[in-house]
Amino acid sequence: MSREPDGKTRERAEYLREKLRYHNYRYFVLDDPEISDAEYDRMMQKLIEIENQWPQLATPDSPTTRVGSPPLEKFETAAHSVPMLSLDKGFDESDILAFDQRVKRGLKTDEEILYTVEPKMDGVAVELIYGGGVLETASTRGDGYTGELVTPNIKTVRSVPLRLNHPEEIPFPGLLEVRGEIFMETADFKRLNQWRMENGFPLFANPRNATAGSLRQLDSSITSRRPLRIYVYGIGLAEGISFSSHAEMLNTLEKLGLPVNPLVCRRITAQQTAEYYREMDGRRMGLSYEIDGIVMKVDRYDYHEQLGTTSRSPRWAVAVKFAALQERTLIKDIVVQVGRTGALTPVALLEPVNIGGVTVSRASLHNEDEVAKKDVRIGDTVLVQRAGDVIPEIVKVIESRRTGSEKRFEMPSKCPVCSSDAVRIEDEAVTRCINRDCPAQLKGNIRHFASKGGFDIDGLGTKLIDQLVDKKIVTSLADIFKLDVKALQNLERMGPKSAQNLVDAISASKRVHFSRFLYALGIRHVGEYVAKLLAAQYEDIDALAAAKREELQAIEGLGPVVAASIVEFFRRRENLETIQALQYLGVQTISEKKTQQAQPFKDKTFVLTGSLSSMTRNTAREKIEAAGGKVSGSVSSKTDYVVAGDLPGSKLEKAQNLGVTVLDDEGFLQFLRDAGIEV
Repeated sequence: MSREPDGKTRERAEYLREKLRYHNYRYFVLDDPEISDAEYDRMMQKLIEIENQWPQLATPDSPTTRVGSPPLEKFETAAHSVPMLSLDKGFDESDILAFDQRVKRGLKTDEEILYTVEPKMDGVAVELIYGGGVLETASTRGDGYTGELVTPNIKTVRSVPLRLNHPEEIPFPGLLEVRGEIFMETADFKRLNQWRMENGFPLFANPRNATAGSLRQLDSSITSRRPLRIYVYGIGLAEGISFSSHAEMLNTLEKLGLPVNPLVCRRITAQQTAEYYREMDGRRMGLSYEIDGIVMKVDRYDYHEQLGTTSRSPRWAVAVKFAALQERTLIKDIVVQVGRTGALTPVALLEPVNIGGVTVSRASLHNEDEVAKKDVRIGDTVLVQRAGDVIPEIVKVIESRRTGSEKRFEMPSKCPVCSSDAVRIEDEAVTRCINRDCPAQLKGNIRHFASKGGFDIDGLGTKLIDQLVDKKIVTSLADIFKLDVKALQNLERMGPKSAQNLVDAISASKRVHFSRFLYALGIRHVGEYVAKLLAAQYEDIDALAAAKREELQAIEGLGPVVAASIVEFFRRRENLETIQALQYLGVQTISEKKTQQAQPFKDKTFVLTGSLSSMTRNTAREKIEAAGGKVSGSVSSKTDYVVAGDLPGSKLEKAQNLGVTVLDDEGFLQFLRDAGIEV
């Protein structure tokens, strides 16, 4: 074998490196991938094979460096040429306006100041140094003046470009020090913690804690298996390139291939910044990652020079924080709730604590196994968080606060609602009440049935459902459609008018899409997505009820567990009787079977943003999908239409920048009418 690779092998290696860099950029920066994950993995594996056979072909910026390097004995340190200063803090909208006044005083002007504003990521700050466009070193913020060198670990982060783009329209920097925030998305964090729990490792308290722990691994191959990402927000030294404003700098970083948060808002006033703060505070729970405030920066760089810095922070920027989403409190008791499937769920009763502006007094413990794994006891001091769940969750026990008086929890052997036996089935984590007539199960089933994903009955809330079941006015799902004003008007908080409104809402819900009907029935493992898959294949409930397990398993997206659950549901006489009773009382389903329906939006991608006044977002999604369209959560060059209601946010701006067709509320209605879709 030749000791030197031939020209063809060299060309192949460079070709694969360039293609992998390109597809990294499409995926992590543009959010617009062109190839599948499997195809990307095949290209990566081929490059690894070439570089393993010919080590002299490996380059410092090769995508293969993302798999990790040999473990370090310790981290070296690196000084930041421009200090990474901390920011002054604000805590509400008044601090935004007060900062604006300080800036004006510092500049000795009464003119409107423009700011560039971004979400304050709850991650770990780092500095990336590019020489000649290639990533040379990466370090943590440290104390602001000196950080730890974590270059091998940073190279494993797929959204960090190892080589910058070189667009012709901008000067290419000989040296560029880029500052950014490494973070972990909430869903990835939960999966990581679940894996750690199952394998006996201690849990991370929150995504920031997980990110910091991942970056500080001496073995970068461990970091490479952690789902880390980056958004960049600033620079230190820059040679061969200059900027007049923060917004211009961010635009340039994007052109160089560095990921900038799409929620950044450029060149806005202080009053608009206050509105942005309110918007982000409202949206934070729906984001895929955690933010704990906003950062506002004076946009013009000449103003930065005039304002200067203190010994610890710049005078031209401030971080305005939201109320905390994680707090410490005491478990007063652990009680058990019974859900619609009979599942017994332990719930911690807490000493009330304010988390993110909401008083929290309960937290889910999920199941008996989780209580045991986290070793949660009555009387423990715990860390509690709100992270998108309706009921907050306990992150960890503060064991150092234990006194010895804490009591262990035991799952009851009887249902706490109906006193029937509670049984844990083999291979399941859940203990269930075996009594199908248990009032708690009925209440849960009615709430599910009337929810937005089901019949969407406005006015049929939890407290009213409790009264209807407790007074035995409703003893089955079908009884909902027997309710009249006389039965309702004497209930607590119900009068003749509200009773009539509810009766009208129930009547209006009788004609429902088949997928919603299936979801409302509460078949185990059949959520909204599976219900839509089934509705696309079967004309009505009779056709689905006759389906065999093998036939169901053949549907893409359905597995053997779901198929078995569906077959078992239709085997039970009481379920068939419920369906017949609903049909007898006038419930009708609207077919969504693809073969029988026109597909005017086939191969078209829509994005919904803001609040629509003409219909709910769920209804809009249904109409689009029923007509063959796809609804995406993010705007890209492949988006065909953006439907923008009130307060549309950054998706509208991105659509306009990309030249995507934008439909307002009325325009969307007309668009549906033109396609022959009922509105």
